[in-house]
Amino acid sequence: MYKILKAEEIAENIFLMEVKAERVAKHCMPGQFLVVRCDENGERIPLTICDYNSESGTITIVFQVVGASTFDMSKLKEGDSFYDVAGPLGNKSELCSMTKEELSEKKIIFIAGGVGTAPVYPQAKWLFEQGIKSDVIIGAKTKDLVILEDEMKKVANVFVTTDDGSYGRTGMVTKCLEDLVNEGHSYNHCVAIGPMIMMKFTCLTTKKLSIPTVVSLNPIMVDATGMCGACRVTVGDKVKFACVDGPEFDGHLVDFDEAMKRSTIYKTEEGRAYLKEVEKDTHHGGCGFCKGDE
Repeated sequence: MYKILKAEEIAENIFLMEVKAERVAKHCMPGQFLVVRCDENGERIPLTICDYNSESGTITIVFQVVGASTFDMSKLKEGDSFYDVAGPLGNKSELCSMTKEELSEKKIIFIAGGVGTAPVYPQAKWLFEQGIKSDVIIGAKTKDLVILEDEMKKVANVFVTTDDGSYGRTGMVTKCLEDLVNEGHSYNHCVAIGPMIMMKFTCLTTKKLSIPTVVSLNPIMVDATGMCGACRVTVGDKVKFACVDGPEFDGHLVDFDEAMKRSTIYKTEEGRAYLKEVEKDTHHGGCGFCKGDE
């Protein structure tokens, strides 16, 4: 059992929890994710890691209520426990593999859409600890949905934009990025994390601006070990699985339209049968023949 040390609603239907998970915290790196279960029969929920502390043995997760399982999870309080916490899963941010010399040549802009602000934070924080202060655009529909602004300002230069203009700048994150460039800011590395549609249009914008862009994909996942094929994506005409090959990919090579369409189809039993038929051997990850849907 994994005890919840802190639980709070930080925005409407967006929750933050600090959880005691010593072995997970010891091995975490920015960019990775984990899978939790509320109880023995609960759904496996993949969540990006917002923060971690290897000394205290804690991890921090941020999630939005989008269905029955996350609704049940939102009801957990301080002192309650998760039945399972598996991780860290996926690969660490590519920034963590760069030398200090390589990092010093980067002019980095993070684009965080909605709850995507949570996985941006550990990357910006890690860079700050290396002596590098990045720029971060936090985008939200309204002021009430802006999260982690104060925490982010401690480690990065922050620009907030809201769709309705209720706080910060007005407009989508793509407009904010173009405005910053027009104001004289220069970038040669972008990391975009948020809703799939946001990442798609961010990549269209950064391609126009000639800014190499990394995206962190969080499509539907079932086992999160590369066996089920739920998180199958096409990157540069090659089949990849977000849980084991990612979650980070070159955003200019991701087929976002296919990924969004596939996520919708995969939600139904009929849709999964259809995908299994048309995708053949590439339908699954791992062994490719695990029949994980059956």
